[in-house]
Amino acid sequence: MNSAESVETLHGRMAEIAAGHPAVPATFWSVSETVDYAELDRRSRVAAAALVRRGVARGEPVGILCPNAPEFLTSLFGIAAAGGAATPLPLPAGARHLGGYPQKLAAIVAAAGMRKVLMSHRFADLAALLGDAVDVELIDTATLLSATDTDDVPLPVLSAHDLAIVQFTSGSTATPKGVRLTHHNVLSGLAAIRTGIALDLADTGGFWLPLFHDMGLFGTLSAILRGIPAHVWSPMAFVKDPARWLAEFATSGTTITAMPNFGYEALLAAIPPERVPDYDLSHWRIAFNGSEPISRDVVTAFCARFAPAGFAPTTMFGVYGMAEATLAVAFPPLGREPLFEWVDRATLADDAQAQRVSPDAPGARAVAGVGSAVDGLRLRIVGQHSDQPDCQQDNQHHELPDGAVGEILIQGPSVTDGYLTAAPETVAGLFTDGWLRTGDLGYLRDGELFVTGRSKDMITVRGVNYYAQDVEAAVRDLDGVFKGRCTAATDPDGADVIALIAETELTGAAAAALADRIKARVAAELGLAAVEVYPVAPRSIPRTSSGKLQRLAARELVATRKH
Repeated sequence: MNSAESVETLHGRMAEIAAGHPAVPATFWSVSETVDYAELDRRSRVAAAALVRRGVARGEPVGILCPNAPEFLTSLFGIAAAGGAATPLPLPAGARHLGGYPQKLAAIVAAAGMRKVLMSHRFADLAALLGDAVDVELIDTATLLSATDTDDVPLPVLSAHDLAIVQFTSGSTATPKGVRLTHHNVLSGLAAIRTGIALDLADTGGFWLPLFHDMGLFGTLSAILRGIPAHVWSPMAFVKDPARWLAEFATSGTTITAMPNFGYEALLAAIPPERVPDYDLSHWRIAFNGSEPISRDVVTAFCARFAPAGFAPTTMFGVYGMAEATLAVAFPPLGREPLFEWVDRATLADDAQAQRVSPDAPGARAVAGVGSAVDGLRLRIVGQHSDQPDCQQDNQHHELPDGAVGEILIQGPSVTDGYLTAAPETVAGLFTDGWLRTGDLGYLRDGELFVTGRSKDMITVRGVNYYAQDVEAAVRDLDGVFKGRCTAATDPDGADVIALIAETELTGAAAAALADRIKARVAAELGLAAVEVYPVAPRSIPRTSSGKLQRLAARELVATRKH
């Protein structure tokens, strides 16, 4: 094995898997295709040779515009073997989002300095839509794989510290930023996942999240680069029919999957108790729950609902991760049931202290425990960052005691060294003494990490702090709120109120009455009267690639309504 095939690289590891597990398949349900790992490796080498001929430079970001299909993975490993940095690009969430898609893609292309994009042969209509809006060379994946003479094309000699992947974060909008991940970062992150769940050859991975999203991508790679079968669905297959997806998941014998909290909520809504015995979920070993706040109500209901199908409470695996750490940051111990701690909501927000209370205490809030740092990674909690110069020392270096809420900092071999971005000032201060500032808030208790929210989602109204998710949780179960979809944000005009945007099918007087009920509920639950409610049509609130509601982008809806 030469240096270009070293197991220190992503494609080198793929070659090793192809040699050791050649007939193990990856099954792509939504396009009815299967490819084994020997063939995936062969196709990737064909793609790599073609890209070298096209002049891909070492470390050059090369875009991937593909669905959850074999050509996505072929492109990823092919770009890596050619010396480029595979850069998954987001796809439009649906027809309603096509209008602004070329501009969004153009912003990412510009931020990355991208010259080439590999586009799936299934996307002829999308290529026409992009037209001249995106100034790159679009390379059809079918054309890329049509070459057969690869032996005369030497692949570059790469090291573990060459750039392998640029992962644009799911919330990227006006100023996109791409997480830089070396081969060493990626393989370290996958090793941490493998160790954290004791992934072995008896397992099978299955994922529906988009492959351009970090949880979908690294979840799928954790299966493939372990040499176990992988099952891949499209996001729309899950969103349109969660019950069908679960039936296929059960039929496939998959043991491991991952999704945000809303995915488990969608399964609860789609499958009534009387249908649960139709499914055999006894093989399900790990149900990753991450990428957004973990709801105790949803977790408890899911475990109870699907117990008759063989779903064990210890299968629910609440975790914390981010693209900047090649996904995995904190995992709970294996075999433990979900852990939640009840704390006083007001003390948490105002005093940054997690004061334990009884579940039935007024203002009690359940916070999920997500375990401790994964293998090879370290984390600490420090005072929240301040832009004031005289506060820098205390905020950036003071490690907090148990129960004190602060910013989560991480360090380790899977952690990025920075971003690709057209606006470097937007990521200034990313590191503090070699520790990555995550922007997330949390606290430790006896070695257990509890994540309380994003620092940018803390809203201060009339001198009092509120977590946006607390405001949302208070009202999302009200009749009239479409599928519980609502989001809280600061007022775009700077008014000292919280703007709450709620999706609803109601109009006119009925929508106004819903707004009054929302205000009354927030006042009763949180003691907060300074709320302005903005009813919007269903599916109006912008979402990230993983399906999370975007609070900051949702403010634009408010601005539109007010002006």
